[in-house]
Amino acid sequence: MRPIATLASFLLLAATAFPSVTRAQNTSVLGEWETLRPEGEEFAIKMPKSSSAEASKEPYHKMTLNARIYLWTNPTGPVFAVSSMSGIKANPAMYTEMERVNSYVDAFKQWFPKKVRGKDAVAKLTLVGPKTLNGHAGREYRLTIGDLSGSAHVYATRRRFYAAVVLNTKKDDALTDRFLSSFFLPDKVIEAPTTVASQKKETKAEEEVDPGPTFQGQKPDVKTPAGGAEGSTETPTDKKTETPAPTPEQPGKKAPISGGVLNGKAIILPKPDYPAEARAARAAGTVAVQVTIDEYGNVIAARAVSGHPLLHQVSVNAALQSKFAATFLMGEAVKVTGVITYNFVAQ
Repeated sequence: MRPIATLASFLLLAATAFPSVTRAQNTSVLGEWETLRPEGEEFAIKMPKSSSAEASKEPYHKMTLNARIYLWTNPTGPVFAVSSMSGIKANPAMYTEMERVNSYVDAFKQWFPKKVRGKDAVAKLTLVGPKTLNGHAGREYRLTIGDLSGSAHVYATRRRFYAAVVLNTKKDDALTDRFLSSFFLPDKVIEAPTTVASQKKETKAEEEVDPGPTFQGQKPDVKTPAGGAEGSTETPTDKKTETPAPTPEQPGKKAPISGGVLNGKAIILPKPDYPAEARAARAAGTVAVQVTIDEYGNVIAARAVSGHPLLHQVSVNAALQSKFAATFLMGEAVKVTGVITYNFVAQ
């Protein structure tokens, strides 16, 4: 019996003295990593080998978006994914770049969970803060889908929307950082002002040379989505289009209407977190957040206008995740401004 006891003691000592060996066994399921650069995409990222790729058409309001997902998953391990979407034009004459990002995030939230956990899966997104990558506007979110939780970094280029996602059943900051920090987009190009004719010509050429990635057994998708072509027919640096208020030349752009206190009109109204520093200070009371809601019911802007300062940011984060039914005026969807209030009790 003594040799068996000696062997058991040795194995226990080895696991204690060399924890890196145990970690290597736990992560060996990931295998080798490779740089993924799909044809027709703008991004590059390091991902475990043997990832899958899928393209689909996804309905979003009255549009049809081109959606693609690059996915590596394991039943007992982490999930790595990059989702790519197009179909919402970049049009600074009609809406800001962050309004466009918000619409894409809303579409991503509806589409992505079923690719990871089936058609009935629901995602919970919590805004962490803004991000930029080589000039491209974006945001960082905490993302939860069923038993999986992790991070999502989202960005919008002129032609596409990207979300790099890491999910896991347990926290692994090193693995999360390894994947998300490798995500790359080329520098955003600021174009010089051109004539309207030149803009239309350049836009047409851009649409024609964007067939998208070619997957095995598939032909490049060159059709224009029902909701709008990729690219923009407007140049962001053309000062003539930067009109903040509605004008006769912009009949589709209407000023937001006032909606008052909006709590009772929300379809989704997440509760804000109670921060540790607020708990330590026993901060309490009502926080009012001024919001702007777009034609689709998404909150596109939010700022705290009253309440304890330690509770402002969490209230703004919660407000940005709220969802409302579209508001119509004379049969046309319009933007709405109003206030969402949150009541905090000292804990």
